[in-house]
Amino acid sequence: MRLPSGIYNVNYAKDMAIIRTGTQWMLFCAFMLFLFTLPLIPGLGSRYSLGMVNVALIYVVAVLGLNILTGLCGQISMGHAAFMAFGAYTSAILMAKLHFAFWISAPIAILFTAMIGLIFGLPALRLKGLYLIMSTLAAQFIITYTLVHIPALTGGGEGMIVPPAQLGDITIDTVNSNYYLIMISAVLATFIAFNISRSQMGRAFMAIRDNDIAAEVMGINLTKYKLMAFTIGCAFAGWAGALWANNSQAISSEQFTLMNSLWFLGMLIVGGQGSVVGAVLGVFFIRFLFELVTILAPFLSEILPGSVSIGSIGQIIFGLVIILFLIFEPRGLNHRWLILKAYYRLWPFAH
Repeated sequence: MRLPSGIYNVNYAKDMAIIRTGTQWMLFCAFMLFLFTLPLIPGLGSRYSLGMVNVALIYVVAVLGLNILTGLCGQISMGHAAFMAFGAYTSAILMAKLHFAFWISAPIAILFTAMIGLIFGLPALRLKGLYLIMSTLAAQFIITYTLVHIPALTGGGEGMIVPPAQLGDITIDTVNSNYYLIMISAVLATFIAFNISRSQMGRAFMAIRDNDIAAEVMGINLTKYKLMAFTIGCAFAGWAGALWANNSQAISSEQFTLMNSLWFLGMLIVGGQGSVVGAVLGVFFIRFLFELVTILAPFLSEILPGSVSIGSIGQIIFGLVIILFLIFEPRGLNHRWLILKAYYRLWPFAH
């Protein structure tokens, strides 16, 4: 990272730090203050707006896991929503059937989802490209089919009611209380994802993504790191699933369809694969685009031909957005953000 004139790294700790300068610390503290006071801001703190932010932050946790698996390690997954469903149902069953506290059921859900990810990651040791996509697509259908067809535990197609989390005498069952739980989880997940990408493990993932044969020649254990990528990525999905179950308080298999898995990949492509910042930007861009399309859909349906339904307008716009990003900005919003930062640091000189 380029530093302002007169600021130097004098030890490895400073060289590896995420936040380095006084200005960065001020901006970070201001951003954290904004996050903690968001429910108090008029307009943004409304039930509808805060509910939308809650869903986006849950998706941030899930897409950060997909970024580790696909963006860093290059193992494309089409079943991420199913792993999220497994985490949601595991947490819900432990809370509703066994009366576990959320603070116990959520870590167990993360652990079990990581184990399921490890099992479905075994084909990645032999498969690449389209073949790997098909194996993870199979995971999407196997997991959702299993969850629907064990009604004694999951409620079958009707789903199940999830009791809210308790923190002492505080019941986390409102949009505001769920916001703080989800926001802190998203911040923590982002911090963990940042450090994974900067670690020896993250560098091994990137080497496998760029050229797995060259990585193996360099001494990187492909079996170990591919399975670690699936395990960690699915653990994030399980974490997001546990948050989703507590936030919605009623879950069903229809909330975790193949289309959700496709949109997770779309969010990663729009934000920028391999980037933690890109994963966050991609989620919020797609989510707020979805809300904008929902508002504008009645007006667009009057302009477009009569055969185009309101429901299909959103799908058309989302598909068009992803195509445009793939053509004009394949490195995603994160690349635009890096260019903006470079322009700010070098101004008034030309880049």
